[in-house]
Amino acid sequence: MQLVRLGTGGSLLLLALLAALTGPCASRSDAPRGVANPFVFDPKAKCEPSCKHSGICIRNNTCFCMRGYEGETCQYANCFPKCKNGGQCLRPGKCGCPAGFGGKYCHKVTCEEGCWNGGECKALHGKATCLCLSSWTGNKCQEAVCPQGCRNGGSCVAPGICSCPDGWVGGACHTAVCSQPCLSGGKCISPEKCRCRPSHEGPHCEKKRSQYHYLYKVKGH
Repeated sequence: MQLVRLGTGGSLLLLALLAALTGPCASRSDAPRGVANPFVFDPKAKCEPSCKHSGICIRNNTCFCMRGYEGETCQYANCFPKCKNGGQCLRPGKCGCPAGFGGKYCHKVTCEEGCWNGGECKALHGKATCLCLSSWTGNKCQEAVCPQGCRNGGSCVAPGICSCPDGWVGGACHTAVCSQPCLSGGKCISPEKCRCRPSHEGPHCEKKRSQYHYLYKVKGH
């Protein structure tokens, strides 16, 4: 194998060109590195597999990499600082970011459609996530929390506030509404329905039972 030393005129011209186009392969990555200056150049050298990204084969199976690339065949692009949050270095200084992340180095977290009601977008387990205040929940912090619960078909519309369907009221939609009051100690147990004491009957407990019927009812017959 014939080697051309750095002192020859042709080699000096080639080395000057290499120095202008490339930098030393002392990149800031853990990937395998190409050769660094100084080196001996063999114009008949062969590299299998071939050098990538315009790398130059300087001796058998040894590549000299262009600035921004590294690895045994110059196959790795170099991004510095390294791509964050699972980003991939696509070409020197250019990161490809996963969904939910952006910025030159994938260092910015972005939640789709934003975080509502004071929520904050943060990276959680490698995923852009809205961290909600205690009174809100949902993937965008869009759902209010009612600790007391909303019963009888009610829905939580704001922290601690239920919107109740017709016929129900109260902080948890737990109180039935009878448009006409239940009389004689009766109780409204569901919309427009009274539960009467044993001594009374009727839709609103307005009728007094006969004494015979009352005693019969009290004795459990």
